[in-house]
Amino acid sequence: MGSFAFLSLAASGPSFPTIPALVILPIIGALTVALTPSARVGLHKLLATLFSGIVGAISVWVLAAFESNSDFQFVSERTWVESLGIQWFAGIDGISLFLVVLTGLLFPLTIVAINPSHDHKAYYVWLLLLQSGCMGVFVALDLFMFFVFFEIVLIPMYFLIGKWGHGNAKYAATKFFLYTMLGSAIMLVSIIALASLHSRDSGNDLTFNLLEIAENPAISTTTGRILFLGFALAFAVKVPLFPVHTWLPDAHTEAPTAGSVILAGVMLKLGTYGFIRFGLYLFPEASHFFAPLFLTLGVLGILYGAVVATMQSDLKRLVAYSSIAHLGFIILGTFALNTQGIQGATVQMINHGISTGALFLLVGIIYERKHTREIANLGGIQKSAPILAGAFTIVMLSSIGLPGLNGFVGEFLILLGAFTANRWWAVVAAVGVILAALYLLWAYQRVFHGQADPSDEEIKDLTHWERLILVPLIVAIVYLGIYPKPMLNRIEPAVDRLVAHVEEHAEEGRFREPTPTVGVRSSFADLVENFEHHEDHHGHDSHHDEGGHE
Repeated sequence: MGSFAFLSLAASGPSFPTIPALVILPIIGALTVALTPSARVGLHKLLATLFSGIVGAISVWVLAAFESNSDFQFVSERTWVESLGIQWFAGIDGISLFLVVLTGLLFPLTIVAINPSHDHKAYYVWLLLLQSGCMGVFVALDLFMFFVFFEIVLIPMYFLIGKWGHGNAKYAATKFFLYTMLGSAIMLVSIIALASLHSRDSGNDLTFNLLEIAENPAISTTTGRILFLGFALAFAVKVPLFPVHTWLPDAHTEAPTAGSVILAGVMLKLGTYGFIRFGLYLFPEASHFFAPLFLTLGVLGILYGAVVATMQSDLKRLVAYSSIAHLGFIILGTFALNTQGIQGATVQMINHGISTGALFLLVGIIYERKHTREIANLGGIQKSAPILAGAFTIVMLSSIGLPGLNGFVGEFLILLGAFTANRWWAVVAAVGVILAALYLLWAYQRVFHGQADPSDEEIKDLTHWERLILVPLIVAIVYLGIYPKPMLNRIEPAVDRLVAHVEEHAEEGRFREPTPTVGVRSSFADLVENFEHHEDHHGHDSHHDEGGHE
């Protein structure tokens, strides 16, 4: 199979069907909740927590058992539709690993933290189906399987926004569905065309196997560029990337708190992950050819999201536009097409999921207490709710990218990779970091330190239960900011493999990875190791000099 061996699968794996359990258990949970009598409200939440929690526990076990190499591990492969070459083919590598863990842990946390206002049974059914769909996207290695799960997520989120949302929720849900459905329809045509043309040009049987198609390219350069745009449009809408972003602020603003947390934390990553796993891998030449376009759109998204966020009067809408800016950074890192940029984009997907998910959770808590999200009607909250203000401060600073918190690591790697490859895009994007500090600090000042009304003194601080929910998110924010090395070590081999693949196939080998100048190492972990080695060597020399002097 030519260079197919380059992207190897783990030869040995656990006998337990890990990936089927991750994907199918939420579906079983949804069916169980659906068959439970409607009057048993407490049981609905218990069952949803149990099934999503088991999936979370399995994802943590996957993280612990994962070996730091470039192979796909926990591979699951079964024939699905033999006559069409469609398989159940799934695996996890360093790029998808932490997205699987994030999906496994954020869903049960959201289920436990937030109670629906009505119709508990349907609410938990849709959340569990949404978890299954997101998990399926992150593990799929068959293009048809990927498309099925990529589409499945639309239906649960449509109903979560439309039925449990606020204000003009039905309009927001319909806009979300139409935008994403249009992009997905074009991607389906591209998938079918890619598989058919690859089979014709290579002389092999029809297959939707991602690895086989990517490692044995057979289509022409022009065809690859056209098909890439079909995939890219679907991913750009899902991210969402400027200028196809207009559905996101409406969806976030009208969605229930759980919908906003999952949408920001997990669902938006389906687009950014799609660019890395399918865009760059299937179409390395087209990715390189169109990189300037997507770098420009990413930078425009950063600046546009930041400027518009600054002008928002609704706190939730402000956070929604901040997501557009942060996702622009991820696109910037992805199309830098080097290890630092893609590794930073992968890290930032996780960090954005944690930080922005926590921000939406905190905005939901504020709304429950004040029954408004208008910044002008909020003020002086810190006086009566200091712990709420403290939690918001940490999460906000993480979103800004303060060194020592998780947001800094991803942004640093992205800007390093982008500056190495396309320095002017990186310079302009850096302005977005300053603007993020502006709109978030200004919003924080008005909400927590502004003039307090007498009614504000009665605002409840975080309850013990709410503190317990927020603790894992805050711990992750601090831990990944202080010690990101274990995460980077697991991500880097898969990223190196992808960059080597792009080098091998883009423009028939004429593309070379943009790398830093001599003295700058290839990853954040290497930077740390290099600094520690330098310090040890310097300390040894100083000691030797002192000894010699004496």
